[in-house]
Amino acid sequence: MPIIEPVIRPPAEANSFLLQVTLGCSADSCSFCGVYKSKTFCIKDQKEITADINWYARRYQHVRRVFLMDGDALVLPNSKLVPILKELDAAFPRLTRISSYANGCNVTRKNNNELAELYKHKLSLIYMGLESGNQGVLDRCGKSSSVEEMIEAVNKAAKVHIKSSVIVLLGLGGKKYSEEHVKGTVAALNRMQPRYLSFLSLMVIPGTPLAEEVKIGEFKELDSAGLLKESYEIIKGLDLKKTVFRSNHASNHLALEGAFPKDKMKLLNILASAIGGGVRLKPESLRGL
Repeated sequence: MPIIEPVIRPPAEANSFLLQVTLGCSADSCSFCGVYKSKTFCIKDQKEITADINWYARRYQHVRRVFLMDGDALVLPNSKLVPILKELDAAFPRLTRISSYANGCNVTRKNNNELAELYKHKLSLIYMGLESGNQGVLDRCGKSSSVEEMIEAVNKAAKVHIKSSVIVLLGLGGKKYSEEHVKGTVAALNRMQPRYLSFLSLMVIPGTPLAEEVKIGEFKELDSAGLLKESYEIIKGLDLKKTVFRSNHASNHLALEGAFPKDKMKLLNILASAIGGGVRLKPESLRGL
């Protein structure tokens, strides 16, 4: 069951069975992303998916979690996705959770009954790249889902008990739109109330449209201090009732973790210390995707 590279997965899925149900991303339009440029998006053949499940099940019956790849398995209609979920449940007796990346527009296209059907068959967590809560920032980077679609998707999924892990990309507005990026992101997250929240930091990937913008001076990146300040200002504005927070991605200069609301002040104090030079940051050479 060879996985067709390159692939990415959330840090929390390090021990999950990675099942490739699509190749590439159904949108693949973001100017900052170069992950899937070598792939033409397609849905894998059902027989091949079944063969991958059976191959893995013969060797690893202990599987408790499955992560569906590549960019957004929820682009599949339920008529194709639900049989895959059923096969996974039958193949792995200890299975407790199936998860996937999700584009907001593909979640909102499904009605409540369809989403409830996915949850019934153990798809209980979606990872969504909000990136920014400012629509102008998203438009400039070519994001396919709008801010409103992503807010609706998280809330719609929550109604049928599907949890969301929302991803924010620090620095996406560059120096010019940093304030708008922060303000919009705070507003969107407060409306979403995600169960999980993570911060990543922008890294410009050679060969992407964003890299060209940087080259010609249209986009000016934030330095480590600017990224820390964005993180501070976003957290400062959050009014989250029950959210687990992580910023332990390899792209970040500073790893943080906590839970809202109880750890909000602790996080702010750490960031304030880091901004003031009192905390050692990860060297640029050790950052990665």
